[in-house]
Amino acid sequence: MTATGAVPAGADLPRLARDLVRVHDAVLSGGRPPSTPRILVERSWRRVMSMGLEPGSSNGRRTPSAAECAARRARSPLATVIGDLRAVLTSAADAATYLMVVTDAEGVVLWREGSARVLKIADQLGFVEGALWTERAVGTNAIGTALAEAAPVELFSAEHFEQAQHPWYCTAAPIHDPRTGALLGVVDVSGPALTLHPAIGALVESAVRLAEMSLWRHHQEWLERLRRETDHVVSAVEGPLLVVDDDGWVAHHAGMAARDRIAAPRQDKMLTVPGLGLCLPERVGERGWLVRPTSAGSGSLTARLDPDGTLEVVSESGSWRTTLTRRHVEILTLVDAAGPTGLTARGLSEAVFGDAEHIVTVRAEVSRLRRSIGALVSTNPYRLADGVTLTRGTNPRHE
Repeated sequence: MTATGAVPAGADLPRLARDLVRVHDAVLSGGRPPSTPRILVERSWRRVMSMGLEPGSSNGRRTPSAAECAARRARSPLATVIGDLRAVLTSAADAATYLMVVTDAEGVVLWREGSARVLKIADQLGFVEGALWTERAVGTNAIGTALAEAAPVELFSAEHFEQAQHPWYCTAAPIHDPRTGALLGVVDVSGPALTLHPAIGALVESAVRLAEMSLWRHHQEWLERLRRETDHVVSAVEGPLLVVDDDGWVAHHAGMAARDRIAAPRQDKMLTVPGLGLCLPERVGERGWLVRPTSAGSGSLTARLDPDGTLEVVSESGSWRTTLTRRHVEILTLVDAAGPTGLTARGLSEAVFGDAEHIVTVRAEVSRLRRSIGALVSTNPYRLADGVTLTRGTNPRHE
């Protein structure tokens, strides 16, 4: 079997399906199965049973809304690559008697195309556009289990939790945004169990790779458009700068070495950019940002931390304010006290928790802190960014 394959090479599919039914019925009834299910399948069955689903019922089916499905399609980045997926997966769908199904990141079916005969069978199962196809809704299935496992999944016959899905095979793989790594959805091929071909898994994963490559190409084309649209802005600005998109990908640079990406800009949040220093991003157009030093001088700023957790940041280009949690106030104070040498994750764990056993926790806390205050805190080691001075307020409230 491949890493995601459900069927051993050369297996007798009808016999394997019968064997899996016996395993399924024994395990879910609390009996002793003739053989153990695959680890992935057993793990999914445990999850599904803990949710209270029943193998003999239709569980969490809902009547899909055509309007909601259309709205989700319009919002989905996968709309730009559905043609690529069709080209790979549906050209042989009728001959191979299967369906191509594409969901969003929540497991809602957005597109479903393929064999007319198999579409009719899927209709009876509720496997339709707009349906929610997660483990919580319909039990163990390749789409929902791929979402739960964050990995490609193939299921054959009675590896599905619901008995109504036993006549099916399903092969699914998550698809991600190549810019951010964010999950966009799942691509699935499903059909009658006894028609499963060993190459289906490789076909699905190839389609996903092609679609992700197309998404990257669209991203590069968008950056080029952003560069052209902001040429007039760049020509009017003196000094080093970057023009980036909402995720921090660089469309244009001037007065500094080329970079592919910086931290994602946010309104009124300072960024520390190598080669530029402290920057306050400015919106240009609908999805672009102009990133340049906060001033032509030192680029320094003062961050005032009040006892109630209010942090006010003041620079020559303006000011902004946010409120920190107690934990984040503590971390910011410790980082400031460490001076230019800063603190390692181990050192910060020892300072906050009294031991070095919470390194993962402090890394997560610093990440959340940086989402609140931008790059005022630098990493590796943790320290105040160059040009930042932290002062303490004395009033319980800062007016």
